[in-house]
Parts: sequence; C-alpha cells; structure tokens
Amino acid sequence: MSIEKKLKIRGILMLVSFFIVLGVIFMPIFKGQNGLNFLDNLYNSISKGSAYYIPETMEKVKKYEGTIVELKLTMQDEEQARQSVKLLEAGGATVTVVGNILEVKGDIGAILHNSLVDADFMYNNNGAAVNEKYGYNERQALYNLYKSLKAMEKNLNKQEKFKEANIVGTVIKKAVEMSYNYYGIQAQSVMDSLLLVIFSLVFYVIYTLWYGFGIMYLFEGLGLKIGH
Repeated sequence: MSIEKKLKIRGILMLVSFFIVLGVIFMPIFKGQNGLNFLDNLYNSISKGSAYYIPETMEKVKKYEGTIVELKLTMQDEEQARQSVKLLEAGGATVTVVGNILEVKGDIGAILHNSLVDADFMYNNNGAAVNEKYGYNERQALYNLYKSLKAMEKNLNKQEKFKEANIVGTVIKKAVEMSYNYYGIQAQSVMDSLLLVIFSLVFYVIYTLWYGFGIMYLFEGLGLKIGH
C-alpha cells in the first residue's frame, strides 16, 4: 500500500472518529445536558464563585452615607419609571414621577446600600425576596435597578459630582451586573471540580489537534501538500 493511500485512510479514520465524538458531545447524556451546555454551566459556576464583590462594595458605599443628592433620571418608558419608584424609595429616597422622568432626592449611600442588598439576594438566587419586596418579577426588578443606576451615574456626571458617579458605577459593575448575569447559577470553587476542569482543557487541545491532523493526513493522501 502506498504512503499516500495510508495517509488518506488515516485522515478519513481520524475525521470519522472526530465527528462520531462530536455527535456524542451533542447528545443530552451529561446530567441531562449536552456536553457544551454542561461545560458552559460548569465554567459559569466556577466564575461565579470567584466574582463575589458585594461585601467589599458595601464597605466603599458606607463612605457616602449622609450624602444627599437631587437627581433627574430618564427611564426607558413610563412603565419602567413607575416600576423603578419602589427601588429608590426602599433606599429612603423621595421620588416624583413625571412621564418617564424620575425626580429623586435622597441619601446616595442609603440608596446604594439598598441596591446592594437586592443584588446580594439575586447573587444568592433568592429572587423570591426581591419579588416579594417589590411585587413583580425579580429579573425585571434588577434590570430596572440597573437602568436606574445607569441614569443616576449619567446625571451625577452631568452635575460634575464625579466621586458620587464613580461609586454608582462601582455598584453597577461589581454587584448589579454580576447578580443579573449569574442569577440562577450555583456558585462553586474550581477545586470542587478540578479533575473535570483539567480533563476538559486537555481534551479541548487534543480534540482540536485531532481534527487538524485528520485534515492534514487526508490532504496529503490526496497529493495536496500543506505548507507556508
């Protein structure tokens, strides 16, 4: 048997086996999920376990307790404005609604503290507490909180209150966004699934090379040379 024929058979066998394994990966045999969803959930859980910044953000917010601000927040629409009133009032603010505009006066430290409490509920998958507190869907409540804080950050920058705007931005990035994105995911340490993580990374490298060499052997078996 010629070298070209051997290379062609080797390439075909490698590619066929590659696609068989690919088919297995897409089957729901990994705790009821396919391989991609299973690993995606695994890495989301691990990343959530290392992204808990709410306690340290709470400490930073304490410095702003007693700082009174007056804000005009432009919301997405009138419904979102109405839904967001309770979010701010829960932090002790006085809120007047004019269409989709919220006129807010209150202690920015207290407002942000309440926002962090809600974010903490959501980070720990206790959406029921947020739902009960505001009377509507917890995801929508946290999204409204995000939009309210973004509008607050923008208005504070417009007023040249840059320190206050900065702490609002910190609460958004370190707490509200994280809690929204990770809601419903169980946090875990990488050490809890260390062997599985190592296996998945090694498998990814081998599986990629497997496909690459299969293509290379097949092309060389067909008389095509791969080069620079």
